[in-house]
Amino acid sequence: MSKELRNALGRFATGVTVITARHEGEDYGLTCSSFNSVSLEPAIVLWSLNSGSSSKVPILESGGYTVSVLAVEHSELAMKFCRGSHEERFSDVDIERAPSGRAIISGAVAWFDCDMHGVVAAGDHDIMLGKVTDFSSGREGSGLVFEQSRFGRVGEVA
Repeated sequence: MSKELRNALGRFATGVTVITARHEGEDYGLTCSSFNSVSLEPAIVLWSLNSGSSSKVPILESGGYTVSVLAVEHSELAMKFCRGSHEERFSDVDIERAPSGRAIISGAVAWFDCDMHGVVAAGDHDIMLGKVTDFSSGREGSGLVFEQSRFGRVGEVA
């Protein structure tokens, strides 16, 4: 059932983000397609993290994270943040810093800097709730979309 379930879930197009945290002077980052809004007042967002992820402890201990919404031309960058060490993921990647000091991917179409608001265990993932402390709509352009294991843009998944 797992392969069939994965295929069915893959029919739901999602946006693509990179989640970053700064812990003990080091940047941590990973690609995420489960980012979503929860509330506008107060501003709360969520995303899901595999419970066994090497990023879990640094994100939890850092007390927050930043979400960079990737632009349509960032498909290679999305793949880069899926593999290798955290140091390799940030190698040759242009970043800016949020007021918190966390990394923002340069060229992101939007970003959200969040303090940890809560964690909910849910099966093999943890739902990471964040209270938005700062944000920007970034720059003009379309966000990167992921559907049926392919990257694209709204109306044109390639």
